[in-house]
Amino acid sequence: MKLLLLSTFAAVLVRVCDGKTVTGFFSSDMARQSGAQQVAKFLFHGVNGLLSCQIDNRTVAIGKGAKLYLFHEQVWLKLQEKIKEVNCLLKFSDAHVTSKRLYNVSLDDVEKNQTLAPFKHPEAYYIVYADKYTCSENEAKRDNDSFGAETIKFKLVLLNPDAANNPLDHFSAEESGLHEFYFLLVLAYFLVACIYAQPIWQSIKKGGPMNTILKVLSVGLFLQAGAALTNYMHLSRYSVDGIGVPLLGGLAELCDMISQNQMLYMLLSLCMGWSLARMGRTQSRLLEWDSTPISTAIAIVAVITQGILLLWEQFEDIDHHSYHAFSSMASLLLMVLRVCLVLLLTSCLYQIITLERSVLKRNFYIRFAKGCILWLLCHPVFVAATFVFAEYQREKIIVIAVTFCQSVSMAILYRLFLSRSLYWEVSSLSSVILPLTMSSGHRCHYQS
Repeated sequence: MKLLLLSTFAAVLVRVCDGKTVTGFFSSDMARQSGAQQVAKFLFHGVNGLLSCQIDNRTVAIGKGAKLYLFHEQVWLKLQEKIKEVNCLLKFSDAHVTSKRLYNVSLDDVEKNQTLAPFKHPEAYYIVYADKYTCSENEAKRDNDSFGAETIKFKLVLLNPDAANNPLDHFSAEESGLHEFYFLLVLAYFLVACIYAQPIWQSIKKGGPMNTILKVLSVGLFLQAGAALTNYMHLSRYSVDGIGVPLLGGLAELCDMISQNQMLYMLLSLCMGWSLARMGRTQSRLLEWDSTPISTAIAIVAVITQGILLLWEQFEDIDHHSYHAFSSMASLLLMVLRVCLVLLLTSCLYQIITLERSVLKRNFYIRFAKGCILWLLCHPVFVAATFVFAEYQREKIIVIAVTFCQSVSMAILYRLFLSRSLYWEVSSLSSVILPLTMSSGHRCHYQS
C-alpha cells in the first residue's frame, strides 16, 4: 500500500500541465523531422479569439521564413495519419482544406498577434511551426545556411473572449466554467466546516464503535476539500497567466486518488464484513464478529487494482482532471471495475437487508447501500451519459457531476453514522461486527 501511494505521488507531480501560455524554442531540425513542430492545441470559441507570439530573434525568424500554422483538429489528425502520402508543401497550402479555415502567421516581428474569425461553435486548432527548411530535402544547402541550425525562443499565448468579448480568457472552451465551479465547491466546504466541524470533532473525541469510521470519513472529506482547494488555486493562477501552478494540479490529483482508494477500502471492508459475519456465524453470535483476513484481502486487492488503473489513466491523459471520459483502455477497465464492485456490494447488502428483521437496522443498511452505490456508480453513469454531448463538453460535465455526487454520497454516510436515532441501536449491535472497529478484546463502549 505504501509503494502504491509513493508511485501515485511521483506520477502526478512529474507530469507537465498543458498550459495555454507555452514557452520553448522553435527548431528547424525538429520541424523537418516531424513534418512540422507541434506547439499547442486550443479550443477557440466566440468572437475575437487571439493568438499572440513573442520571439527573441526577429532576424533569424525572417531568414528562416518562420511561420505558425493553425490547423483545424480534424484536418491535422488526418494529415498525421497520412503523413507519408501527403506532399509536404501541399500540407501548408489551402489545397487540402475544404470547409475548415487554415491560418498562417508570419513571424516577421518580435511580437505577432492574430485575431481569428468568429466561431459559431467551439473549434479545436493545432498550432504548429514550420519554416523554409521543413520541406527541404537539400541537407547540404540547409547546413551551409547560417540560419539553419539556429533556434528561436518563443512565448505563445492563446486567448478566448471573456464576457465582454475581449480576448483575455486563457481557458480553452472545454475548461470554461471549472474555475467558477471549484470556487463554489470550496465555499461550500468552508461553510460546512464552520457549521459541522465542531460536532463531528466532539463525536470523534467521545470514541465509541463508530469512531474509526468517522475518522476515515473525516480524512476522506479533508482530502476531497484539499483537492478542491488546490484545483481552485491552480485555476486561479491559470486564469491570469495561462500556466497556473502544475504542482498544485498534481497535488489535487494525488489527494483525490488517496481519497478514492481510502473510501473504497472502507466501503468494501464494512460491506464484506457484514456479509461474511452472517455467512460464517449463527444469528445469536453475530454480535461477536470481527474483521477477517478474507474481507481485508478483498478490500486490499480492489484498492490496489483501482490505484493501478488510476495511475495508468493519468499517464495516458495529460489533462489535470480527476475524472476522465472514456478515452483509453485504462478508463474502460476502471469503469468495468467500478461496475463490478457495485454489483458485488449490491448483492451483499441485498442479502443482509432481506434477512434483517429489525426495521431500524434495515433502514440503516438501505441508506448505507445508497451511499455506496452513489459513490461508485456515479462515474460510469456520467461517462455513459455524456456521449450525447459534444466531445469538448464531456470532461467538464463528468468532473462537475461526479465531484458533486460523491460529495452528496459522503454527506449521506456522515449523516447515517452520526444520526442519534440510529446510533444507539446500530452502534451497540455493530460494535463487534464492523470491520473497521476495534477488535473484540479492545472494545470501547460509547457513553453520551
